[in-house]
Amino acid sequence: MSDKKAEIGFIGLGVMGRSMAKNLLANGYSVSVFTRTKKKAEELIANGAIWKDSPKEMAINTEIIITMVGYPQDVEEVYFGKEGIFSGIKTGSIVIDMTTSTPSLAKKIYEAGKQKGIRALDAPVSGGDIGAKKGTLSIMVGGDQQTFLDCKPIFSILGENIIFQGAAGAGQHTKMCNQIAIASNMMGVTEAFIYAQHAGLDPETVLKSISSGAAGSWSMSNLIPRVIKGDYSPGFFIKHFIKDMGIALDEAKKMDLSLPGLELAKKLYDILAERGEENSGTQALIKYWDQPMQDIGSDER
Repeated sequence: MSDKKAEIGFIGLGVMGRSMAKNLLANGYSVSVFTRTKKKAEELIANGAIWKDSPKEMAINTEIIITMVGYPQDVEEVYFGKEGIFSGIKTGSIVIDMTTSTPSLAKKIYEAGKQKGIRALDAPVSGGDIGAKKGTLSIMVGGDQQTFLDCKPIFSILGENIIFQGAAGAGQHTKMCNQIAIASNMMGVTEAFIYAQHAGLDPETVLKSISSGAAGSWSMSNLIPRVIKGDYSPGFFIKHFIKDMGIALDEAKKMDLSLPGLELAKKLYDILAERGEENSGTQALIKYWDQPMQDIGSDER
């Protein structure tokens, strides 16, 4: 898998996918691309990427395919649709879904691939647009360990913290752990800086004091500087975070597990989405306090 003559197919060129495909190109791989909006692929094509008209066409012509799309239903369509990957894929190929999706769908792809002689990994990532650009993503991988080892050279271009988690679906379950931790952290981080604002403190000075201590986190160090600048552009869309939190809550329900912190975080983000912030970055949670709401009642405090 270290042979850079192998052509990699990349499906999905959003905020993160575009940078990930660009890093593969920059490291000597031949890369084919497909995305629903071809305009998003123009820069990559200009830099040597090869356009494919459908996931099926890509599957016919490439042996390693990475998918990085928006929602589980998009993953379902890309793999199992009429023009999907499995309608044209060759025996011996490898598919790697790096979308944050459901563990059950990861297992479905794995089993469908196994029947066709295809190896499949679920490998969701964390690190946002910054990690995608720098090639420093955390990558959580489920599937067969040998397939993981075979794909490690590719993962090493996209990320730094690359860990095999276990059988198919384990990568997606690990990503849910990641999102659960982020959800409560984002509430704490934004509340801290709203408090600072109301106390008349300088937010940049507060950031210097608390970001390197016990309160420090990736979200504080990377997203609060954007908030201070009034930059709410998405490193990760609120609408996609809501999707992830919904998946985690559904999975928790199957385990008969209550996650009140996650439930509260999702309610706050749902309110922001209703206000038209669904395409903002997750740091826009701080905007919740721009218009205090009464619908997070005392019974939920």
